[in-house]
Amino acid sequence: MPIYRPPRIPASEITPRGIYLKRRDLLAAAALFGLSVHADAAPLSVKSRKSTVSDEPTPREDVTSYNNFYEFGTNKSDPAEHSGKFQPSPWTIEVDGLVARPGTFDLEQIIKDFPIEERIYRMRCVEAWSMVIPWNGFSLSMLLDKVEPLGSARYVAFETIVRPEEMPGQNGLFQPLAWPYIEGLRLDEARHPLTMLAVGLYGETLPNQNGAPVRLVVPWKYGFKGIKSIVRMTLTETQPDNTWNLLAPSEYGFYANVNPEVDHPRWSQATERRIGTGGFFGSERRPTLMFNGYGEEVAGLYSGMDLRKSF
Repeated sequence: MPIYRPPRIPASEITPRGIYLKRRDLLAAAALFGLSVHADAAPLSVKSRKSTVSDEPTPREDVTSYNNFYEFGTNKSDPAEHSGKFQPSPWTIEVDGLVARPGTFDLEQIIKDFPIEERIYRMRCVEAWSMVIPWNGFSLSMLLDKVEPLGSARYVAFETIVRPEEMPGQNGLFQPLAWPYIEGLRLDEARHPLTMLAVGLYGETLPNQNGAPVRLVVPWKYGFKGIKSIVRMTLTETQPDNTWNLLAPSEYGFYANVNPEVDHPRWSQATERRIGTGGFFGSERRPTLMFNGYGEEVAGLYSGMDLRKSF
């Protein structure tokens, strides 16, 4: 399988680096004095930084205002507009199933125990738009190690919160999806070093509209795999269901690997629209990269598989 390497982005089409670095300085100063530059966020203590792409980050204002989070509504602006009542603290994650040490973990304690890293990842939505996001979090494998998966475990199932009193998208007579939102990964995908649980972005705790307080990030897969507001993880021997695959199996597969050669039945996946790039004609369109540009790291996970059938 060929290796896909991300191209450099012209400086005229990205967020100026000086602005991004000034923002880091502002966040660092806020952390020093125990302040936050956003009302709905708190500074995180980031122990290390790993820039996995050459791309400059998408402006925070775009990352936090253009979202899919159907629990708050189906329009891109709904999560930011309708998530103000959601309470992400206190928070626990239950981990059970085929593990030697099942347990319920307090997220605040996890953040204290695990070193928080910054990882700048591309995010490619199945709808053919993309962003570059500086996530803050830790490898999912660190939490899996605490529960000691059994030899029979092959998959990890994820489940999100159901709070219709705080999530208006879960309320009402007609629902866009069945709740709770559920997702799944193969265990080797979940343990891959790139797979992370994000608890923040841009050096601050996750805003409600971005999946507060903890969400999954798997950068070589389409964005709908990144389940938000996780409350439970279950290790299983059989492949778990996932929400979009149940709703439309011909359109949304279990693997959901970014693949420009496998189109969605209703649109091409060959190109994508990069949010926040601006310009006279709006966001720039660019070629989509196999595995979202992470082929060198993850292609081996799918050796011998027909990626048109296992899409």
